[in-house]
Amino acid sequence: MVKYKVVELSIVTDESLERTINEWVSQGWLFERIQFAMYEGSKRPGMAFVLFTQDASDTAKKDK
Repeated sequence: MVKYKVVELSIVTDESLERTINEWVSQGWLFERIQFAMYEGSKRPGMAFVLFTQDASDTAKKDK
């Protein structure tokens, strides 16, 4: 079974994306993708959703 983690970023910069990805990958999550939410009339994203996955059986093994 796969577990999912979604991290919402309201400040979208290269630094915030990098920090978030490094933080969760170091905790055993696998980076899947980034989904950007755009504001109308803006060239920069207003929000980002960073998606990670983790095998639930791996998590159970770590907890033992």
